[in-house]
Amino acid sequence: MSAITALPAYPARLSVDYPEKLDRLTTIFRVIWIIPIAIILGLLSGSGGSVMYDQASGQTVRSTGVSIAGSISFATLLMLLFRHRYPRWWFDFQLALTRFSWRVGAYFLLLRDEYPSTEDQQAVHLDVDYPDASQLSRWLPLVKWLLAIPHYIVLLVLVIGAFFALIIAWVMIIITARYPRALFDYMVGVGRWGLRVSAYAFLLVTDRYPPFSLE
Repeated sequence: MSAITALPAYPARLSVDYPEKLDRLTTIFRVIWIIPIAIILGLLSGSGGSVMYDQASGQTVRSTGVSIAGSISFATLLMLLFRHRYPRWWFDFQLALTRFSWRVGAYFLLLRDEYPSTEDQQAVHLDVDYPDASQLSRWLPLVKWLLAIPHYIVLLVLVIGAFFALIIAWVMIIITARYPRALFDYMVGVGRWGLRVSAYAFLLVTDRYPPFSLE
């Protein structure tokens, strides 16, 4: 009997270390403690203003009125379409920003007590594989955002569920100092699902359609 060949891991992966105990006080005031780092994240990834990012090579990215991540995503689409290339430093910036965003997200969702670092990995493990542009379709990036519509619909439902799960988790942490494991896994699963959709439709690092799975 022939063995079943397992599919390779999806090129975007997320996991968060489960905490055995959480701090009740910081949980109660989390919405206040997060404000400074949320402002920093908003300046980097939000609209308006001007953001600058310097590379060791001296290259600089500026964003005015639109998100820097959105600008790079559109520029990447054009590079794949016309040059069939994916500049490594564009990828590195988007990966670093995505990791930082998820450290802030994990803190806001009460998954961890550590204040989000702008550089260190901490307990949030997020990896996206750098693509071989020659193996990517030139034309598929034009419609990936459209092909991902079924995922948007499912994610909307999952995010609504995550909102209520967060409220329950907040109460449980205050009472028991623990995050119910089932709720923790659900929250991380929703984030993992969203990351895979982002890697496919916006980061454009893979042509492999994201699986409908929290795992």
